[in-house]
This record gives sequence, structure tokens and C-alpha cells, in this order.
Amino acid sequence: MSLVDLRSDTVTRPTPSMRRAMAEAEVGDDVYREDPTVNRLQARAAEIFDREAGLFVPSGSMGNHAAIKVHTHHGQEVICEERSHIYNYEMATMAAVSGCLARTVRGEDGILGWDDIAPALRAMTAERAGTGLISLENTCNIAGGAVTPVELAERVCDEAHARGVPVHLDGARIFNAATALGCTVGDLTRKFDSVMFCLSKGLGAPVGSVLVGSKEFIESARRVRKMLGGGMRQVGILAAAGLIALEESPARLPEDHENAQVLARGLAEIPGIRLDPAKVRTNIVIFDVQETGIESFEIARRLKEKDILANGISPATMRMVTHRDVDRAGCQRALQVMEGILAGERTRTAVAQ
Repeated sequence: MSLVDLRSDTVTRPTPSMRRAMAEAEVGDDVYREDPTVNRLQARAAEIFDREAGLFVPSGSMGNHAAIKVHTHHGQEVICEERSHIYNYEMATMAAVSGCLARTVRGEDGILGWDDIAPALRAMTAERAGTGLISLENTCNIAGGAVTPVELAERVCDEAHARGVPVHLDGARIFNAATALGCTVGDLTRKFDSVMFCLSKGLGAPVGSVLVGSKEFIESARRVRKMLGGGMRQVGILAAAGLIALEESPARLPEDHENAQVLARGLAEIPGIRLDPAKVRTNIVIFDVQETGIESFEIARRLKEKDILANGISPATMRMVTHRDVDRAGCQRALQVMEGILAGERTRTAVAQ
């Protein structure tokens, strides 16, 4: 029986069309800006996001921190949601590389509005750091793929800009957000000063992300990319897959969202699991397993024994992520295995009592 891998949408494998494009890619030295396939990817990404320029980077983390480095200077603060990826899962790079302090704010379901952000703004004084940047995340990963609406994001940008503060978007899964909202990524991100999006998650490319913004911003980000070790040579082999992902994959994201709903509704019916399916808007399902009496990491271990892969993100919570390499049947099998594991645990507990 085949493996059902629900750990993340980063585990997707390149499609046959991506592999063909990679094999046939026209390449050059990208540090010299001579890789035609990379140049096409960057230009196409900028066009789709209605920006002046784009920059291909090896990872979303590098893209985020190139943006932070360009927008800020040492000794400033970056406002972000307390569950954000840049704060929790990027190795404190904003401090180590940019010399900035994260000023975390909690938003409902991981979504930050201006009313959440305004009290955290700091002016530079003789005693405290000033706010150098606001960073939003859409979708918000650890908040279960929550989606920030256009109007809310635009108000944050307008208010921040009125105070001279730039706004960056960690849009690793921005195409999922646009799919959920029924709009384009250009409409959803037009007021941000910079946007990073991933090709290697829901879009299914094997490697890479793109940072978009003004020409001046991208020129500065290119220098930071080199500083971070991201200057690449004949990388058009990877960019070719990214181009296929960018053109072909957004149209199939609704299938991932539908499969996530199947998982969410099924999990919510299993005794001991707490989950509101109505809050599952995209392809990420986060649920509470505390009432099962088993830590999430132990549940993940037992699932793995049955060829189902999922991640515990804390002792009480688990995450499952749908993507192109998990079909509806795989989701149903994951639910059956989960139900069997927890039913067996309930039986053992009852016998022991």
C-alpha cells in the first residue's frame, strides 16, 4: 500500500512536465544574470504580481530575510504575528543577519489587523528601538492556513505607509489564499512593499521561491541574496520547473482545499479530536488531540507504522497538509487509520480501568 504523506506540501515531487522542462532548460550563469530561464521566471512572477521585478531564491526563508535586510537597519523592530514562520521557524535570522528584534503580536486565528498592530508600533527614542518593518503572513501556516482578507491587508499597508513603515508579505502560500478568496494574487498583494512566495509548496516545484517588488528593492535584495550564499549558476534547471508550477499549478489548488475539508470533517467526528472544520479555509488542517490521552508525537509514530505521515507540532496539536501527491482516497485512508488508532487506545484504556 502506498505511503500517504500529509506532513507538508513541501514533500511534493516534480510532475512529468516539470521534469521534461528541467531536462530541456536553456541555462546560463545567473550570477552574471545570463540564465534565460531564470530571467523568464523572474519576469513572469513580476508580471503576475504586477511588480517591476522579481528575484529567484533557493528558499522562502532566504527571500523573507533578504526583504527584512533591505527594509530595515540594525537596532530596529519587526512586528509580526506570534505564530508567524519568520519568528518561529527561520532560525532567528532577523536578529542574526539583520540585527532586528521581533515584536510579536497575537492576532485572532493568526491574522493581524491594524488594530492589533498599532499598539505595538514604536518610535525610535534614546531608550527603545523603533519599528522598522511590519511583516504579515498569508496564509498563516501555524494558525491552520488562515487567510487574511484583501481589505484588512490593505488597511495595514495604508496605515503603515502613512507612518513611513514598510510592509512585507510572507506569501509562501499566497496562491492558496487567493484561491480561497476568489481573487488574483496581484489584487491580494498590491499594496505590500515586497512579497515572497514559494514555488515548492502547493505549486509543486522541487525547489525555490521568488521575491517581488520594485526594481530598486530587487537590486538591493540581489546583493543580500549573494551575501546569504544564494548566488547560483546554471540554476535555470530549477527555474524551468518553477515556471511550469507558476503557470499550471494554481488552477488545481481547489482540489487540495476540498481534500483538506474531507480531512477536517472526518477528524472532527473522531472522539478526542477537537477541530472546527469551518476554520479550515485552505490546505492546512491543525487539530487538538489532548483529549485522546496520547501525545501528538506518539500518534504520529503509530500513524507512520501504517504508512501515514503527519506531524505533531506540540504535544497537544497535530498538522496535516494536503497537496497534489495526496488524493481523496489517501485522505480517506488517513482518516480510517487515525480512527483505528484512537479506537484501539480507548479500548485499552477502558480495559485497564
